[in-house]
Amino acid sequence: MGQVITFGEVLMRISPWGNKKFIQSNVAEFFFGGTELNVGISIARFGGQVKHISAVSNDFIGETAISYINKFGVDTSSIVRSKRPLGVYFLEVGAVMRPSTISYNRSHSSFSEIQPNMVNWQEALNNGAWLHWTGITPALSKHAFHILKEGLILAKEKGMTVSADPTYRNGLWNYGIDAKDALVELLELSTVFIGGINEINEVLGTNYGYSNDDFIEASKALMEAFPSIEKVFDKIRTSLNSSWHKIRARMYNGKEFKETIDLDITHIVDRIGTGDAFAAGLIYGLQRFDDCKAMKFASAACALKHTYEGDVNLATVNEVTAILNGNTSGRLHR
Repeated sequence: MGQVITFGEVLMRISPWGNKKFIQSNVAEFFFGGTELNVGISIARFGGQVKHISAVSNDFIGETAISYINKFGVDTSSIVRSKRPLGVYFLEVGAVMRPSTISYNRSHSSFSEIQPNMVNWQEALNNGAWLHWTGITPALSKHAFHILKEGLILAKEKGMTVSADPTYRNGLWNYGIDAKDALVELLELSTVFIGGINEINEVLGTNYGYSNDDFIEASKALMEAFPSIEKVFDKIRTSLNSSWHKIRARMYNGKEFKETIDLDITHIVDRIGTGDAFAAGLIYGLQRFDDCKAMKFASAACALKHTYEGDVNLATVNEVTAILNGNTSGRLHR
């Protein structure tokens, strides 16, 4: 199926145990993650070939992060070391009507300060079949944006599939470039769009609604604006409260519209990384299944991620397939 390449920041997450606030506890646990890394590790758990490109701190924290990534069989040969510290974020996990709260400490991190000479795209993409990017990376710094664009240009020349999850977070774009202009440049080099109405409206400057008809029209407009984009996939979340969500997905590939049924998640263990789990399931699925089955696989993978602590979806193909087959009872396996 070819190697999947991901490029993005490796972060350390620090959280009090359970649903406590920091003021309640002096005991915390840590996890490693990062939007693109979460995607890569999940695909590797499914059995896919993955390489992650990043810059981590040249200390025992960076070494521990690389060891963690290696544990899942992800190729770390294109991760470079930096004198800057690893990015960190702090998470208080909410419950019921209390939302989770995040505080980032990633300014001037090892990845935010990445330099152009740190990434050799010719070597990094040597065995690549698929390159995945998100809107987080180009938002972090001017160099991260230009390095990513360089990789996308080469990936296009090589005929690789390029998936885009143009997550827009206004607070990150603070180095002088217009977010919309940057995302447009990157989407012109992409083939699969993973995002919903909000992302399409942001990129196109439109105001489509959230109905299925609006989604189809928005997808058509996106494909007209970016002829390289062949497929659009949207994950839809319905939140009853912090602990109870419903997940479904829909797609338009220029020929047909399809959507999945709702998957009911009545007790969320950890919401972080669930969108990344969807992207990972979709990429893995599109390399092996038709578009509709890939979307269903992605939706089930996303739902399962809510049951794992940490940033990464640890589900296997068999576990996702069981959900696809309707086995959502959670009965004990012996």
